Amino acid sequence: MKYCLMDKKDIYEHLANIYLDASSKRKKKSRAFPKLFKNLMFLGSASVFLLTAFLVARFSHRQPANSEITLLLCPDVVKINFHFDPAKKETYAVSLNNLDLSRYRTLAFSVKKMNYKDTISLRVEFTSAFKESSVVYFKDIPSKWQDYKINLSEFKGINDWSNMSGLSFVVEEWNVREKKGIVYLDNVRFLK
Repeated sequence: MKYCLMDKKDIYEHLANIYLDASSKRKKKSRAFPKLFKNLMFLGSASVFLLTAFLVARFSHRQPANSEITLLLCPDVVKINFHFDPAKKETYAVSLNNLDLSRYRTLAFSVKKMNYKDTISLRVEFTSAFKESSVVYFKDIPSKWQDYKINLSEFKGINDWSNMSGLSFVVEEWNVREKKGIVYLDNVRFLK
C-alpha cells in the first residue's frame, strides 16, 4: 500500500480546490435552470395562444342552435324625462339610417318607470324610408326592469323592412296618469 503524506498547507490547498470547483459548478447550474425555465414558459404561453387562435378561427363562424343573434342599438340606459306642461309627448328616437332589418324577426328592449304609482303606456313606432310607419303600444310599464320582445310582424304598417329610417319610443300625455315622470330604456336590440 502506498501512502501519500500531505502537510497542512497541501491539505488546505486540496480542500480549497475541491470547494472552488464545486461552487463554480453550482453557479453554472443555477444560471442554466432559469434560462431553461424561461424558455419552457415562453413555449407554453405561445402554444396556448396559438391553440386559442386556431380554435377561435375554426369555430367562430358557427352559432349554437339556440343562441340569439343580436344587433344592439343602445348600449347605455336611456332616460325619457317627461313633463307635460305644455308638451303633449316626449320621444326618444333612434335613426336607423336605412338599415336593412329584413333578416331580423324580433325587437327586444328592457323598460321601467320611476314612479311606481303612475300608470304609463309606451308607444313604439317604426318608420321606413318609403314613409311606411307602424305603432305598437306597451301598457302598464312596470317600476322594475322588465324585458319585452315583440315580433316585427306585429308592426302591420311596414311591408318592406329592408330600408328602415327610424325607431321611436314615445310617452304621450293621454297615456299617463301623472304629468311628470321618467321612463328608462335599456338593451334595445334586434334578434334573428
